Amino acid sequence: MDGRFYYLTALLLWSGLAIRIPRLLHSRRDPALVSLCAVVLAAGISFTLSAPASVAAVNRLTGVPNIAAPLVYTVVTAFSAACLVVIVYWRGGDPGQVRRVARRWMVAYALVIVALWALFAAGDAPVERLTDLDTYYATTPSLAEMITLYLVAHLVAAFTTTTLCWRWARKVTGWTRRGLVVLVLGWLLNGVFGVVKLAAVAGRWTGRHWDPLSTDVAPGVAAVAAALVTIGYALPLVGPRAESIAAYARLRPLFRLLVDPADTRYWVPLSWWSLGDIDLRLTQRETGIRDSITRLEPRFDERIREQAYHRAISAGASAPEAEAIGAAAMVAAATRPGAPDGLPPGGHGCTALDGSLSDLVRVSRAVHTPIVTEALRTDGSPESRRT
Repeated sequence: MDGRFYYLTALLLWSGLAIRIPRLLHSRRDPALVSLCAVVLAAGISFTLSAPASVAAVNRLTGVPNIAAPLVYTVVTAFSAACLVVIVYWRGGDPGQVRRVARRWMVAYALVIVALWALFAAGDAPVERLTDLDTYYATTPSLAEMITLYLVAHLVAAFTTTTLCWRWARKVTGWTRRGLVVLVLGWLLNGVFGVVKLAAVAGRWTGRHWDPLSTDVAPGVAAVAAALVTIGYALPLVGPRAESIAAYARLRPLFRLLVDPADTRYWVPLSWWSLGDIDLRLTQRETGIRDSITRLEPRFDERIREQAYHRAISAGASAPEAEAIGAAAMVAAATRPGAPDGLPPGGHGCTALDGSLSDLVRVSRAVHTPIVTEALRTDGSPESRRT
């Protein structure tokens, strides 16, 4: 496997970590977030250290042949432990119980790491192997046990996490479920990585030469698995934030139509460094729209809404789209200077304006349609359109 493959994979993983750093600095006491960053960090380090050039550099700098091997195994084991801890905190429950379970996993894998270094120290690995140490020393006393222990620990984490994620995915919905499904795929591939590696090692035990499984197949499987695991853990954190950013942007046309720019309660500019407050900004924008709708209710004219609705239906729009266009046309007409009062407050009968955030988003997206644009120029009545 080309060494550039390892570095490119690490770079992609660390790019995902860089996105989380601002939130990590803001929430350094959040164990789930810290564990998630540890997962990505460990995955990136493991690929960096596994590159043949990195292995040679570590061995040369320390003066100890093949010391890079237990170092890589340590990082992979830490990655496995961090993934288990993330799942424990992610699932939640009684705080005390969650901390105890997480601590047990960390202690267990810390003992594995200690055992890895003890076995390496007890073994003899004088011949430097940059890519095939697992199979080359598969029958060497102490080193064989070290290699097997690292692979078994990784498999335990893989199958435990897969089982936990699969059971949990059947009980939840939304971004959490999507993240868990991706995690199941990622950890299944992590399990495949462990099985493939172990098969190559076991082949040496029986006199077979299955080294390509370890040197060629396993790294590619591990890269895909690491990417899927990183995405799976990030989805429940990033997904809702992405939805909030999208909703904030989609509400802009309706917000600009309804809210006075001089009203500093709602007009707060959104910059890249304030994305952490996107939920607050979205609430401000939604509140500004709803307050303006309440203020304009006396000017709402049901005739305009109904006419715009039927015109949209005639043009091929679906019922929800036509309802949004009708509501947007009625609102647009009410914002015109000198628009007459229509119904009393609360009497407009338009569910799209009193509904959920998604309803307001549909109305906002309809603001720039031709039917609504015409309502800004006229009162929407047949007489005004003729003139």
